[in-house]
Amino acid sequence: MKWTLVRYRAKPDRADENQRLSAAVFADLTAKKPAGLRYAVFRLPDDTFVHVAALEDGATPLSSFESFKVFQKDIRERCAEGPLPMEPQLVGNYGMLTDKA
Repeated sequence: MKWTLVRYRAKPDRADENQRLSAAVFADLTAKKPAGLRYAVFRLPDDTFVHVAALEDGATPLSSFESFKVFQKDIRERCAEGPLPMEPQLVGNYGMLTDKA
């Protein structure tokens, strides 16, 4: 499984817009139910967003969904601090990550 973590801080006047665009991605994923894809987005009090995605081999990547393309389109203009993608390694998990999507 490949993990991706992306962190960025939205401009205060664009943070709610960013959250709405993220919600549209979740609505799309809920409707399409892609197998092998896990995805979560967290918003911190300072308008920092943290996206965590896990993709099994052969699964459809998040970047192939139209709603995610719309989300990404103007991301840099919405950010006070641009996206910083990373590939974290899972060290441990106790009940946080499940096999259920």
